[in-house]
Amino acid sequence: MSSPPPVAPQRPAAPGADPYAWMRDTGDPAMRAYLAAERSYYDQQMAHTAAIRDRLRDEMSAREAPATESVSWRRGEYAYFTRTLRGREHEQFCRRRAPGHDGAPVAGGPAPEAGGARAEAGGAPAETGSAPAEVLLDENLLLDDPDCHGDYVVLGVREVSPDGALLAYSVDFDGDEVYQLRIRDLASGQDLATGAGLPERIERTYYGLAWSAGSRTLFYVVTNAAYRAHQVWRHDVGTDPAQDVLVFTEHDERFDVIVRATRSGAYILLETESRDTTETLVIPADEPGAAPLVLQKRRPGVEYRADHADGPGGGEFYLVTNDEAADFRLVRCPAAPAAGRGGWTEVIAGSDGTRLVSCDVFGRFLVVEQRRDAATQLRVIDRETGEQRLTEAAGQEVALALAVNEEYQAAAVTVRTQSLTDPPSWHDVDLATGGWRLRKRQQVPGYDPGGYRTRRITAPAPDGTAIPVTVAHRAGLVLDGTAPCLLYGYGAYESCEWPEFSLPVASLLDRGYLYAVAHVRGGGEGGRRWWLQGRLDHKRTTFTDFIAVADALAAGKWAAGDAIVSRGLSAGGLLQGAVYSMAPRRWRAVVAEVPFVDVVNSMLDPTIPLTISEWDEWGDPCEPAMRAYMGSYSPYDNVPAGPRPDLLVTGSLHDPRVLVHEPAKWVAKLRAARPDGAAGTDGDGRVLFRPELGAAAHVGPSGRYGKLAYEAEILAFILDAAGRGG
Repeated sequence: MSSPPPVAPQRPAAPGADPYAWMRDTGDPAMRAYLAAERSYYDQQMAHTAAIRDRLRDEMSAREAPATESVSWRRGEYAYFTRTLRGREHEQFCRRRAPGHDGAPVAGGPAPEAGGARAEAGGAPAETGSAPAEVLLDENLLLDDPDCHGDYVVLGVREVSPDGALLAYSVDFDGDEVYQLRIRDLASGQDLATGAGLPERIERTYYGLAWSAGSRTLFYVVTNAAYRAHQVWRHDVGTDPAQDVLVFTEHDERFDVIVRATRSGAYILLETESRDTTETLVIPADEPGAAPLVLQKRRPGVEYRADHADGPGGGEFYLVTNDEAADFRLVRCPAAPAAGRGGWTEVIAGSDGTRLVSCDVFGRFLVVEQRRDAATQLRVIDRETGEQRLTEAAGQEVALALAVNEEYQAAAVTVRTQSLTDPPSWHDVDLATGGWRLRKRQQVPGYDPGGYRTRRITAPAPDGTAIPVTVAHRAGLVLDGTAPCLLYGYGAYESCEWPEFSLPVASLLDRGYLYAVAHVRGGGEGGRRWWLQGRLDHKRTTFTDFIAVADALAAGKWAAGDAIVSRGLSAGGLLQGAVYSMAPRRWRAVVAEVPFVDVVNSMLDPTIPLTISEWDEWGDPCEPAMRAYMGSYSPYDNVPAGPRPDLLVTGSLHDPRVLVHEPAKWVAKLRAARPDGAAGTDGDGRVLFRPELGAAAHVGPSGRYGKLAYEAEILAFILDAAGRGG
């Protein structure tokens, strides 16, 4: 007989107050004990799935190529790449002399890869040339670092200096996204120390880093106590970090700052942005001590993203902006920041239905990323002739993206394509002719893409809007309304859930499942309007879209109406919590990973990381009307009555994005609303909580096999809850 689920004590500070607010203090021994009890209960309740879990883990691990090498990218005289070695969890970052610098013929660019190419140490296939690989950073060795307390290692930045002599990299050993920045001398392979012999390490850094043109100065970002990236600092190599210079502080708490170098190498960009407003400051890369100048002053509601093209007079900047264009337009302006809007020349006008996203400059050519009909397109523009050419994937169900391309004077760019059923492939696209050339296909042992099918369909939302849905299944699956289904969704921040190949999805398809990704509003697949229709006081649209997709899958006999499991993470976890409350009878089970579920209380607390900057996404509950609207869907405030489906909730003690008390409070409240605290006999499902108590990130454990082991647990719950396909 199994033990009963944990019961969290209720400690309201006053009558009517939140009885679980005390969980905000994760240092409270009672909170630690409660989390440990929940993890123990989860392990107990899922013990009967151990055989399924182990089978899934072994199956996915067998499909993980034991040794891999990425497509390389050119920078100067080197070709850089990553590789994994047999039996190792983490990557090595490597380089070798590029063709033309090692005595090998250039032959027009990188050679195509093949699965049977020459193998190097550990069995990783080499991409091109005969030059030996130089290992710049082995992440596996960081597991033995004195600052590492377990098996969690994740890099934040990894940037080689322009002269190729130094590597700046940052490491997180806990999962809290607070990084320690280090500098490595690539000739010796050793991290630098200051003149006093102390390690040259910089604490509490964040994403974003840029080297000066002279390779002796770097710019980095730090966070404040609320995890907001608010400052850019300058560090001179070989000096004590205590002497670093503060370059810029963003005082508006709605804004975050990031730093990067332009591909041309001419400028350092300090980009500060809120959800709907941008301001960029520029520093000449060959004058790292210069004061930053504003490229275009911030104006509420106006966004822009810049890249630089060389040329007379310092060249020019290209800006993708929504100034006078709802779905953005492309303009160019002189590099002199003082030019202002009066110096703009339009390159691509705004167009309804085509959302311009970014512009990357490659010498003579521009590569503009845009979205249309819930798919990515790349528009190549010749700066000299004005000729334009469109690059697209084979269909809407195929995701297209630029890969790593660091060479400014490139004749071709590398793109990546993939689908739910096709592993990633990398191609070089000739910028002058538009011709494609295959470089590499990801090898997946024992997997044949020809045995699977994927396509794009649509589902009608309650307001009649057609919601795109990407579906996949095994070839030959009879779509007669009997197949179980896993439906995935996100729907926030104008983020896009493009179809991606994954080993867990392949394992589900092999068991007769339909897999579906709902491209709901709140995301960005349908352009800027898609986001606007699913944020702030339109947020409920995200949830009703998702429910409508599930209804359409059942009505169209794509899936069995009584065997649909839903899954989502973070803001997608909010989606899962909301649809769990709004339509509990629709789901066979719900998986809510690190879910943002206590919307009102979290948005009322400005001390919680990210809260203030999130007001532009969810709303400020200090406004009574907004608070009422947020309360109408917040899962913590809307415990469903009556029978509920099985629910699996995850959380992480060190997660800075969704603090662990949110899922913990939600689970406690759901349990308290059930008389016996456990699954009843009236069809009410289980409530399981899987907290990570050690080092783990917002998105789970690190390491390729560690991630697969986690996925095996999630899939075991899904298969067990659906009762299909062990």
